[in-house]
Amino acid sequence: MYISSKTHAVVAALTMGCATAMQTSPGEPTSPAITARDLSTRLYIFSDDSMIGRQFGTEGNLKGAQYIANELARLGIQPGNGASYFQDVPAYKVSIAPGAQVILDGAPLAFGTDYVTNFPASGRAAPVDSLQVVYGGDLSDTTTLIPADQAAGRAILLAIRTPLQRNPNQILARYSGARAIITANDPRVMRPWAVTMSTDTTPARVNLVVSLAVAARLVGGDPLAMRTGTPGRWIRFSSIAFTRSQAPARNVIGIIPGSDPSLRGEYVALGAHNDHLGLRFAGPLDHDSLRAYNIMANRIVEARTHATPGTPGGGLTTAERGSIHVNVDSLHRIRPARQDSIYNGADDDGSGSVGMLEIAEAFAKSGTIPRRSLIFVWHTGEEAGLLGSRYFTDNPTVPRDSIVAQLNMDMIGRGGAFDFVGGGPTYLQLVGSRRLSTELGDIVEAVNRSEPIPLTFDYAFDANGHPERIYCRSDHYEYARYGIPIAFFTTGLHMDYHQLTDEPQYIDYEHMRKVAQLVHDVALRVGNLDHRVLVDKPKPDPRGACVQ
Repeated sequence: MYISSKTHAVVAALTMGCATAMQTSPGEPTSPAITARDLSTRLYIFSDDSMIGRQFGTEGNLKGAQYIANELARLGIQPGNGASYFQDVPAYKVSIAPGAQVILDGAPLAFGTDYVTNFPASGRAAPVDSLQVVYGGDLSDTTTLIPADQAAGRAILLAIRTPLQRNPNQILARYSGARAIITANDPRVMRPWAVTMSTDTTPARVNLVVSLAVAARLVGGDPLAMRTGTPGRWIRFSSIAFTRSQAPARNVIGIIPGSDPSLRGEYVALGAHNDHLGLRFAGPLDHDSLRAYNIMANRIVEARTHATPGTPGGGLTTAERGSIHVNVDSLHRIRPARQDSIYNGADDDGSGSVGMLEIAEAFAKSGTIPRRSLIFVWHTGEEAGLLGSRYFTDNPTVPRDSIVAQLNMDMIGRGGAFDFVGGGPTYLQLVGSRRLSTELGDIVEAVNRSEPIPLTFDYAFDANGHPERIYCRSDHYEYARYGIPIAFFTTGLHMDYHQLTDEPQYIDYEHMRKVAQLVHDVALRVGNLDHRVLVDKPKPDPRGACVQ
């Protein structure tokens, strides 16, 4: 579809985004009430470029955690881990060792441009010398893939013709007998190190992502033009090694003691995650062009499917991508590029993190304290696999069975009609609120009805078997696995999700305020109950896999 009429005006308008964004002075004091202005003040600080994307295990994430702790101290909120606001999370950075080499045709490949490896949590590579490569097919079309036995003992090369629509790990698991898995992609977009919490020291298989040029060398031509099962060249891994060192990672915890001495030992937990994605390692992109592309991709998929695509781009045809590029190219001619390489994470989850600060300030300064205590936990490592919330729930700073419910906020700053079909000023997705406790779901509904402007709940993403698996994808699940009732509040995925364009100027602060106020009021209601929230549904296996 060609979007041509008045292209310059349309593209320029698309890049502007939400009209309700407000920028305030970083030094502006916040007020006891939960306000859109306070949320803006905090978010412009928390998602600033100076935080370098707050990636788990990096100094940027520590800086974000320190900002939260400083605010808790300023507000007079009690530290949640003894005398400290921090819970150190054991984390390790795994990097390629100096002098490590992968050899092809007698010459080393260049790390970062020709290839990158996976990074074994142990920092130790399983011993392997030379392997013959076999072309295994197109990872985006499972009907082309070779049987597992043809890859056994070899290195299997997999091409990717179109963007993957789901996590490939289940597909790749069938090739456990392969000595290495090699995928053809752009190594420059891959992170050149990894952070893990694993203490496992077992040597692990080393896999590679190689450039398209290297993939062609491995099989003697364009892999997608080859017959699957075609044998290729030999590649040598014998010099591969890694370094493993401690990485900085912290949960931030604050407590407001309850007003009733008989119930003060029970807690309503509130959560958000303080980390995001860090830097784009392939270098900067033009911010406005990227946003225009993703917005138009979103519109095309919505027009065709009448549904929210979630993350744009994956469902487009080649012709549709071409039509977007025509319009994006026109943008280059009317305004200079604004280079951007930082994933600021304003909505994900800057919005939840500063929303929780506003809720904490409202309780601390209003004098209205629930009978039960409140524990606020800003988890690290959510983007790396819910690592901080898993660590906290395995090693809680208060007795685990004293936590009566957990209210989680992750991406609460968008949700308008501009973002996706069905969005609007009162839109909110609610997930998991009745999966363990019917009563908790009823409380959320009742509190919402009492709000001056009730929100409109969308339960579609809470459906069993929903492909997005939202119930399993944020920190609340680490509480639910222990049988703690949870409610997850989110305004949903949108065109800036996990993009360089997730920035504070595109946030709807009034919408965000309504969500934060609702969570505050639900916490107050649960904290004042004369009984614990009733758990009337089966509890999951805390060591089992999440099932939605």
